[in-house]
Amino acid sequence: MSQPTPVLSDDTRTLLLQVADTLDRVQPGAAMHEAIRLARPLVLAERLHGPTEAAFAAEQDLLAAMPPVRDRQTRGEYAALLRLIVQGVAA
Repeated sequence: MSQPTPVLSDDTRTLLLQVADTLDRVQPGAAMHEAIRLARPLVLAERLHGPTEAAFAAEQDLLAAMPPVRDRQTRGEYAALLRLIVQGVAA
């Protein structure tokens, strides 16, 4: 049984696309690492909201929307997955 597709806030959609854009722009053929998945949300959320509670909430929402990195997944593949999530496509 598949899980229902979560409803994403506008901030989460915006930040998911920013992560995807960065992954596509910088070494899209390189391996995607879990550390990147964990670090980018903080950087982007604080860039959007400054060091505030809103940034913390945006970071947590973004992390919840980003699936774990799969073995041998490239940055470009992960970016494509994030774009599908924004479109509401369940994997």
